[in-house]
Amino acid sequence: MKHRLCLAATLATAVAAATLLAAPARAQTEPPAAISVTGEAKISAPPDLAQIDGGVTSEAKTAREASDANNAAMGKVLLALKGAGIEEKDYQTSRLSLQPQSSSSKASGPPTIVGYRASNRVTIRLRDVTKLANVIDTLVGAGANDIGGINFMVSQASKLLDEAREKAIADARRKAEIYAKAAGVTLGAPLSISEGGAPAPIAFRRMAAGVPESAPVAPGEETLQVTVSVSWAIKPAPQ
Repeated sequence: MKHRLCLAATLATAVAAATLLAAPARAQTEPPAAISVTGEAKISAPPDLAQIDGGVTSEAKTAREASDANNAAMGKVLLALKGAGIEEKDYQTSRLSLQPQSSSSKASGPPTIVGYRASNRVTIRLRDVTKLANVIDTLVGAGANDIGGINFMVSQASKLLDEAREKAIADARRKAEIYAKAAGVTLGAPLSISEGGAPAPIAFRRMAAGVPESAPVAPGEETLQVTVSVSWAIKPAPQ
């Protein structure tokens, strides 16, 4: 009986010691008290760059005829761009195709090729958005019959993103201080900062296809938004 009592006492002592040793470990793994908020910021800027797609589509009975006609027409377009002061580095071929055109007969049997369609498109980058209307006129006047659309963009997108990030952090701190004051605590150091998603440079804004000649163009503004999630450690407010 004495041996059993001694064994039980020994086990109880070991369990108590293990509990005391584990207590600090649990305290270390518990997350610190914190306030987590989301901050947002938006920045708008007028676009200073533009991009337009334009080209020529030609149809003929044979592939050679369609290709030759398209090459000649596109040559005139490229010469017109050069004459309008557009540097060669600012325009490049974006699509070149030659496709057969089949008959729409509903009779049984394989479709019959009745002609060919050749297409050649260029993408033009404008470093002065005020010249956009003139470039459209130049394209159409030179024979371009396929205007795909217009994109506006901002060249200093990275700089604007950094400015938006600073404002988003300030917005997050403002919200966190409101919560801290209401809860009777003060903010400590930030524990974590994460950006919501992957903010891309200011996105292109595409206008509708088929822009008519001498069409008025309104660039407007581009808007950039950044969202951040921040956690701050908190501590009791000073008495």
